[in-house]
Amino acid sequence: MSSLRSDDPVLASFAELVGADGPVSVAGGRTRWECGGAVDPDARIIEAPAGVVTYAAPEMTVQVRAGTMVAELNAALAEEGQRTALPDRGGTVGGAIAVGENVVDVMGRGRLRDAVLQLRYVSAEGELVTSGGPVVKNVTGYNLPRLLTGSLGTLGLIGEVILRTNPIPAASRWLAAEGISPAAAFDSLYAPGAVLWNGVTTWVLLEGHPVDIDAEMAALRSVGSFAEVDGPPDLPHHRWSIEPAEVCELRARAAGEFVASIGVGTVWATEPEPARLGDSTVTQVAARVKHNFDPTGRLNPGRQVPR
Repeated sequence: MSSLRSDDPVLASFAELVGADGPVSVAGGRTRWECGGAVDPDARIIEAPAGVVTYAAPEMTVQVRAGTMVAELNAALAEEGQRTALPDRGGTVGGAIAVGENVVDVMGRGRLRDAVLQLRYVSAEGELVTSGGPVVKNVTGYNLPRLLTGSLGTLGLIGEVILRTNPIPAASRWLAAEGISPAAAFDSLYAPGAVLWNGVTTWVLLEGHPVDIDAEMAALRSVGSFAEVDGPPDLPHHRWSIEPAEVCELRARAAGEFVASIGVGTVWATEPEPARLGDSTVTQVAARVKHNFDPTGRLNPGRQVPR
């Protein structure tokens, strides 16, 4: 980790906007604005800079400002046949990283924390800081990008990021069947992009070369009668994090509708996740980390990262 020089006028201006005093919060697309609780009404609301800085398609990395819309970034990468692990739910790159939500097809694209190679953020002291490196082999010491991913902007305000990209598969196919065991569908496949379940219907995403998809479809026929569909179901607004083995208990736990990602441990539900008793040790460590990064609590005050 090191402080950045002010040779980037865009990031320097962002750091000046954040400043070193008073509560402050960064607003993106506000698609997950309520995550972690309401921001202190006294906090200044600012925006992060936007735009793609550099895109190295052969190296499969992209350097992008945090205020860039995910849809805009996806469109630029698609021209080169690539994509990222960012969920496109109408928000910004920085907002998606701050929330730390994986894409629905995380088994095919990889986890967001693994895709964030470098972050440039503004600290509570108003300093520009860089953490990580443009490639994994250049990174030494603590992996701060992983720590800041999902921290809801409570440890640092993201200004710019370098992301790992991956190729868009040659073919992609969604299938669905009712009354099928989602675990049986999952176990029958070699490398599904996603297996989703809402208590009644099981959706499966198959990606790769057409011959590989045909082979996976043959394996699915041993489980049930799957039919091709246009895409995944609409995802409810609230996101839960559970142990993959707990998915079978969702019918009893979820008061409303839900969609569970089998083998991942992510659930989207119409109701907020029930409060859980936190581990006291984890809570103490999290509080200590927060104090070290933001001793006065000025960054996104009011937000609480779920534990």
